[in-house]
Amino acid sequence: MPAMATPHGPARNREACATGIPAARALAYMRVMNRRTVLLAPFALAALAAPALAEKLSLKTLSGYLNGLTTVEAEFTQVNADGSVSTGRIFIKRPGRVRFEYNPPDKALVLAGGQQVAIFDGKSNVPPEQYPLKRTPLNLILAANVNLGKAKMVVGHKADATTTRVTAQDPENPEYGTIELVFSADPVELRQWVITDDLGQQTTVILGEMKKGGKLGERLFSITAEKDKRGL
Repeated sequence: MPAMATPHGPARNREACATGIPAARALAYMRVMNRRTVLLAPFALAALAAPALAEKLSLKTLSGYLNGLTTVEAEFTQVNADGSVSTGRIFIKRPGRVRFEYNPPDKALVLAGGQQVAIFDGKSNVPPEQYPLKRTPLNLILAANVNLGKAKMVVGHKADATTTRVTAQDPENPEYGTIELVFSADPVELRQWVITDDLGQQTTVILGEMKKGGKLGERLFSITAEKDKRGL
């Protein structure tokens, strides 16, 4: 990915996709793309291996699992809509906080905290782009109380031999897009999510082994603190 001197570059769009920021805005920053393309999908499916013939997990069970997550730290692999791949480390602190640290060459940072999402460009010293967290489908699993049984929230609920998949949307704002959550069973574990934005483009985030329940400081998710650190 080429270096950028302004915030209006492809990296902004790619990192926006991790949270599902509306593509109509994100794509405004993308004009020329020169990305590596990697066909990772078969490996992503293999990584989800679990006991055969898994039963479909109930929405109540999955809601309880998500509400039981306090903090999460894991490596992640992001498969973008064009087939390119980004990697990094994710930190989640429910409710309402997430941090995506992208590995080189991206070097970008995405923070969600204080009901805002901020995208920091690691290759230029410019202020971050910011969006309301509520406009991203990822907000559905960062809520203080996840209730997948809420009317019109779940628009898909199915199982295959290894996973249960739940597709959810904001019932009050379905135009914001959807998030498909992929869970394994025995034990129940969130393995990946697929965000479909308002233009129908999909971005997949595959989680590595999760470290749960650790202590994560508030500054890790503070947009203001990150701005001060960078002198913005």
